[in-house]
Amino acid sequence: MSSLLDRLLRPLANAAYRIVRRRARGRLGVHAIALTPERRVILVKLRYARGWRLPGGGRREHEDPCEAGLRELREEIGMTSHGKAGLALRGDDELILVRDVQYRPRRWSWEVQDLMEAELDDLPPGLSPISQRWLLAARGSI
Repeated sequence: MSSLLDRLLRPLANAAYRIVRRRARGRLGVHAIALTPERRVILVKLRYARGWRLPGGGRREHEDPCEAGLRELREEIGMTSHGKAGLALRGDDELILVRDVQYRPRRWSWEVQDLMEAELDDLPPGLSPISQRWLLAARGSI
């Protein structure tokens, strides 16, 4: 049932994403390297974009990047608790590192199609290029 629902909703989600993306040019963003207590990175597959990605999204102009990243983790993966969180990289999109993430995935989401945990030394095929660059750039602080 959810597979059929996914196939029906994917075109709508893609169209909505293109509209929102056009309006959001220049908007601030934040993404998170969310590590489980076992040091596995949590990745999401979005309905409107290809590949596995780091969770994240937009943030308001004066919103603290860490607070925005934690909010995105609660929304996208159902984060219930976490350990230390801090800024990992600055750029057009801020990147935060969040340790000891505990989460309870939602049964279904408009935005997130799937999620997974991956070993940092064994990332999945289909990882988005930007997520690969971010993980490589932050490697020393992970």
